Amino acid sequence: MEPHTLTTDRLLLRTVGPQDTDAVLAACQDPDIQHWTVVPSPYLPEHARTFTEQMVPTGWANATMFTFGVFLPTGDLVAMTGLTMISLGVAEIGFWGAKEHRGNGYVTEAALTVSRWAFTRLSVDRVEWRAEVGNAASRAVAERAGFTLEGTLRSAINNKGVRRDCWVGSLLPSDLGLPSTASYRPARP
Repeated sequence: MEPHTLTTDRLLLRTVGPQDTDAVLAACQDPDIQHWTVVPSPYLPEHARTFTEQMVPTGWANATMFTFGVFLPTGDLVAMTGLTMISLGVAEIGFWGAKEHRGNGYVTEAALTVSRWAFTRLSVDRVEWRAEVGNAASRAVAERAGFTLEGTLRSAINNKGVRRDCWVGSLLPSDLGLPSTASYRPARP
């Protein structure tokens, strides 16, 4: 699949490439990003190059991972978000916000924009969010974006070789007033 570009009133969401390597490297020096996400720690120039020059283009090319850099009109990188296809009709969302741009709602706005795109363009019927238990910032973004918290999964994520418990939540097309590609029959209480 060819990379897509998405826009909001405030943001440009586009694929990242070699021209963004320095901005990705700078943002990923943040200890919070290194702690709560699976980016390597320490985060070195070769990690940023591999991400922008290999991982991102390969994910788009084989339609397994759709990564968007989130930019202001000035060109500043404010966040990163992406969808990883985990099963038929199900994508997992991931995101981080650049430290100096947190608190402006950019990550929430980007997460909603990318989720809406997945529902309308990728035939996704469930966007799943996971974050290590304790990552209150990620949970706040997910909740503001309308994700329903579904619980805690034991030993469900691996961050830098350590199994960790995580929160899990989901966003469905119906949460955004959109139709699903498959019928859905919720459990009855």
